[in-house]
Amino acid sequence: MDQVSSGTAASGGAVVAAPGRHRSRDFRVVAGVSSAHMLNDIMQSVILALYPLLKGEFDLTFFQIGAITLTFQLTASMLQPVVGTVTDKHPFPLILPIGMAFTMCGLLLLSVAPSYPLVLVAVALIGCGSSTFHPESSRVARLASGGQYGLAQSLFQIGGNTGQALGPLLAAFLVLRHTDGGRPHAAWFALMALLGMVILLQVSRWYRHHLEQRPVKARAAVLPRYPAPLVRRTIGILLVLMISKFFYLASISSYYTFYVMHQFGVSAHAAANLLAVFLFAVAAGTLIGGPLGDRVGRRRVIWLSILGCAPFTLMLPHVGLHATIGLSIVIGLVLASAFPAIIVYAQDMLAHRIGMVSGLFYGFSFGLGGLGAGVLGLVAEHYGIVFVYQVCAFLPLLGMLAIFLPDVRPPKPEAVAPGVATP
Repeated sequence: MDQVSSGTAASGGAVVAAPGRHRSRDFRVVAGVSSAHMLNDIMQSVILALYPLLKGEFDLTFFQIGAITLTFQLTASMLQPVVGTVTDKHPFPLILPIGMAFTMCGLLLLSVAPSYPLVLVAVALIGCGSSTFHPESSRVARLASGGQYGLAQSLFQIGGNTGQALGPLLAAFLVLRHTDGGRPHAAWFALMALLGMVILLQVSRWYRHHLEQRPVKARAAVLPRYPAPLVRRTIGILLVLMISKFFYLASISSYYTFYVMHQFGVSAHAAANLLAVFLFAVAAGTLIGGPLGDRVGRRRVIWLSILGCAPFTLMLPHVGLHATIGLSIVIGLVLASAFPAIIVYAQDMLAHRIGMVSGLFYGFSFGLGGLGAGVLGLVAEHYGIVFVYQVCAFLPLLGMLAIFLPDVRPPKPEAVAPGVATP
């Protein structure tokens, strides 16, 4: 197993960079891609906000509404590893603002589309914009981290969490308050895409300069660090762990309000506030998970964040309201810390395929959120909302699979694939 270079201290993957080893640290760039991530996720919320207006205007069935969601999810998730694979081989810094331009075009078309097929085209354009954004922005965050890979990924992801929280509020203010003819007001969100393009143009300039400054040695093709069978087994375990994480998160983010209203008789307003508390805990966990992985090792964070949730999830369906609130905070905080650790762990293992692995995991997480909400909705419809939480309580036990994860450590600076400068 590869070891960390001299001047580092590692335990289960923990790394403390030696002074002067990493010369590409620029957290202004990380802040740029995090801000663009926030804008990207805000704009995605417009699609959901427009569903009632589109249904009435085009007399859509629920199947047709579902087709809109499917179109967006297919383009926004399945294309991500494809984009990442292409840019691994052919770095293209301008793909970042170009992707945001796709989103802007999609929003403008969505605001005026005169027919249902054009609505699907508009949604597909927004999905394509998201697909080009995530893998390359994750790569740039890693390049600009100066070796603090987990911290950079956490900061990048917290931008998306913020956008998901702000999106519905802005959509309600700009679009839904106009009960008649509200759809054209969605065009205002195109201004966010324009702002995102300006930010990402600056990021792409930094990325291009970074590529140009690489020594000839760093431009050579990088060989895989680990045998293919080990990589396949490890990636498979990580994907199973993500299923347990995102299915459980979907059970709370989508149905928590219904659960506390049914189980404890709280008002809809109070239930919404409790959901906000949980989402805040998720954001805090996302922010903590990355730097904690840098310090104590990503394998340990993955192990503790998923399996460590099991006692709390198993207790949740059997306690009172106040204990439920407290347990939901702990669950959100602990479980959310896994994702930045998983992303960086996979990037460390496949350092020669940063774009592909980033696109795979971000796309997979996006698809799992929608799939989990749909599957659990069917379960709740047939067996009740309490049964959903009783069953989902066992999902974190899949964290035991983390025992089979190898001790993957960050590559030496001279071994990192495209775009990493070496001393």
